Amino acid sequence: MKETELLTAINTYLDAIYHCDVELLDQVFHKSSSLFDVDEGSLLVDPIANFRNDVATRPSPASKNQAREEEIVLIDWLSKDCATVKLRLRAHKNVFVDHLSFVKDGDRWCIVSKVWHLERVI
Repeated sequence: MKETELLTAINTYLDAIYHCDVELLDQVFHKSSSLFDVDEGSLLVDPIANFRNDVATRPSPASKNQAREEEIVLIDWLSKDCATVKLRLRAHKNVFVDHLSFVKDGDRWCIVSKVWHLERVI
């Protein structure tokens, strides 16, 4: 079922962030994907390789025994093979809102772009 497969990919992404696991990131991000944010009026564009390196060098929320705080806010199906997913998640003291663009590539769902925003610091 397409929803179950997409939910599995979403959970892979959330696990990757919680554990700072770059192997999981590799499973869920398309190799050509990029990440976008606007901070104080300036656009930040990061290819997945940069994000992967950043994740690999940071302490994981899991290593700090942080309780998982994450929610799927919205899944918007563009077609049977494309969806946009809005998530809210906490990593350390930061609460982020992510918009992930998923596409079906063969038999796997992968993220082709991530637009994110630091919603608040706790």
